[in-house]
This record gives sequence, structure tokens and C-alpha cells, in this order.
Amino acid sequence: MDRITTDEPTYVCPNSTKPRVISSLFSRVWEMPNSNTFDIKCISKLIHKYLKPEMKSIDPFANKSRLAKITNDLNPEMKADYSLDAVEFLKMFEDKSVDFVFYDPPYSLRQVSECYKNVGIPVTMETTQSSWRTKHINEISRITKADGIVISFGWNSSGIGKKRGFEIVEILLVAHGGSHNDTIVTVERKISGLFD
Repeated sequence: MDRITTDEPTYVCPNSTKPRVISSLFSRVWEMPNSNTFDIKCISKLIHKYLKPEMKSIDPFANKSRLAKITNDLNPEMKADYSLDAVEFLKMFEDKSVDFVFYDPPYSLRQVSECYKNVGIPVTMETTQSSWRTKHINEISRITKADGIVISFGWNSSGIGKKRGFEIVEILLVAHGGSHNDTIVTVERKISGLFD
């Protein structure tokens, strides 16, 4: 087996003789839940670790947050820059034109349904299937520049994914205690040269 000299953690697959360097970080913290995800202290700190002022940043599900330079929320009462369906918002951007994407959609199909109903948009089969999320991540993959950052929030760490040319940089698991679901934050970087 080859030796790796690195400060990074290494992992050897059970059926392999080649070690693989794992450079992503994983951490778990406890914080009170908050309906405004980005107001959770540890999440805010993580965002500011990666978000730089010069970055073109977007948020297709902004709610009340104005951290991104260009914001969208389906609900016009949120006073985001746009009040479009997230897919339509994402389609506004050119290929490889965005440095940073916040991806904090409703975490379950029930929540998707509630969001649509709250703004008077009919709930259809299309809005309550898992393909709803797939359309978002396909668009996010298309518009994110090489070395761009996507921070995804939810109840899983799927993120945008390796098959779309992204690598996980960091995962933050925020435990809220009691009967509250954890919030899982996945930071990914679009791999330079892949899918360019």
C-alpha cells in the first residue's frame, strides 16, 4: 500500500489498496431551532466562512434573508428581489455565471405543498414529487462557476452531488434537541475542469 504524507484524514476502502484522502470537514453542534435558518449562530458563522463580498451570490428561497446579492422567494410578502418559482429564477442565469448559491428549499414535500398553498398557487403532482428538487439542482449545477460554492440545507447531506461535478468540502450537523429534526448543512465546491 502507498503511504500518504498529509495532515488530512485518510480512509482506505476495505476492498482497495489505495488510500483516499478525505479533506472535507464534519462537525456537530447543538443550537435552538429557528425558522430563519441563516439566523442560527453556527450556520451564520459557516456561511461567512465561505461567502466573500466579491462573489456573485444568489438565493432562490430567500425568505427574509438578504445575505445573497440576488434574492428570490415565491412569497411576494418576503420582499425579495424576485417572487418567482425557484426553477424560473434559476433559469434567469447564464451557464457558469454564479460564484455562490444558497440552497435552502422546503425540506419535505409536505412543506413544498404548504408553501405553494400559502401564496395561492395550486399544488400539483409535479410540485409534490422528488423531481421538484432535481430540477433545482440541475439548474444550480448549470449556473455555478468552476470552484463556485453551493451551501445546501435540509434533512440530508445529498447536496448537489458528485455526479454533477461537486465535491463536499464541509458538513455541519445542527442538532436542535427534543423532537426537532436536525438541520444538515452541506458545503460543496464545483470541481474545476469537470463538466466545463
